[in-house]
Amino acid sequence: MDSIREAFFEALHLVQYYAQEHVILCLVPAFFLAGIIAVFIQQGAVIKYFGAKAVKWKSYLVASVSGIVLAVCSCTILPLFSGIHKRGAGLGPAIAFLYSGPAINILAIILTARILGVEIGLARVIGAVIFAVVIGLLMAFFFRKEEEQRSEEAMAFPDDADEKPIWKTAMLFFSLVGVLVFANWGSPGDSQGFWYWIWNNQWVITAVFALIFTLALIFVLRMKFLNVIASVVAVAIAAALSPGIPEIPFAAWFIALSLITWAEKGEPREWLWSTWSFTRQIVPLLFAGVFVAGFLLGAPGTAEQGIIPDHWVAGLVGGNSLFANVFASLFGALMYFATLTEVPIIQGLMNSGMGKGPALALLLAGPAISLPNMLVIHSVLGTRKTAVFILLVVVMATLSGLTYGAFF
Repeated sequence: MDSIREAFFEALHLVQYYAQEHVILCLVPAFFLAGIIAVFIQQGAVIKYFGAKAVKWKSYLVASVSGIVLAVCSCTILPLFSGIHKRGAGLGPAIAFLYSGPAINILAIILTARILGVEIGLARVIGAVIFAVVIGLLMAFFFRKEEEQRSEEAMAFPDDADEKPIWKTAMLFFSLVGVLVFANWGSPGDSQGFWYWIWNNQWVITAVFALIFTLALIFVLRMKFLNVIASVVAVAIAAALSPGIPEIPFAAWFIALSLITWAEKGEPREWLWSTWSFTRQIVPLLFAGVFVAGFLLGAPGTAEQGIIPDHWVAGLVGGNSLFANVFASLFGALMYFATLTEVPIIQGLMNSGMGKGPALALLLAGPAISLPNMLVIHSVLGTRKTAVFILLVVVMATLSGLTYGAFF
């Protein structure tokens, strides 16, 4: 009973941690980004670059390296994936985007190379890009008949006549991407160099992108000037009253953004409703999944454990056997890793005897999918496609771990 009680409190701890660290700074911007995709990016543009008739090598190339730009975790990528899939993106490129988003986080790659070694860092980059393309191609092949029908239905929807110039939509979209990326920029570990400079100035850079986003609200969406300025003042007051607590001005920002978009007719209000639709669909499933993951495996960085003790995991992933790699892949697929936390966790497991092959398998499976992530993907794709996607990630992570472990 004591172990069950500890696991229950670990699950609550992980839910609290997730809500505190990821909802305001990660998920809320991601939901608004998904709303931008659904409302302002024309379906024809998504179909052109990611649809069935798109140039395959271009669509998969863009999708497979998107994580370098986004630098998000396995849960933050979900609203964006849901958005482009809803707008008509083909299953293959959408899945490549879903996998690559959290897998090719540039800062996580650097941290991996610095802490775990250059070889495993390079293997992670190469493996993640290949994974994204191969898994996307296989998913498109396995479900090609369903995708052909879906593509025909998507092509039947006409584009809006008043489509905005691409630079206007890009200004709105990428300014919010900039806020999302730099607000969540983690410490690189060193006290010098380019990456440290970015981290040391992350809030200045974030503020610049927030300013560009504000200008986009005024000049692209043509929202009421006084409403936008009032929201900026409210955020500035919140920031002044809570130095060192960025979640408070961020919360004020998105509350104000919700209010001023609701007050407008047309596209701004439609954007808000679309954002709320993604939020309502995804958030309950995410928190349910986070709770279950915490109950089973515990929360990263705490002394207590879930129902499955840590030493069991360390004892099962030693060497480079098939079982060790399969177990590492499955463990990574179920465990929730906040961005960058997978590196110190794997370092600890390697210090306890984990082999390099299973370490790579966990790196390739863990950050890309998780139990919360699976529940949301299921709500978007259904049971069969979700099961095949998870199976492909586990199988390819296992094969990569076996290959890497044989050489290193």
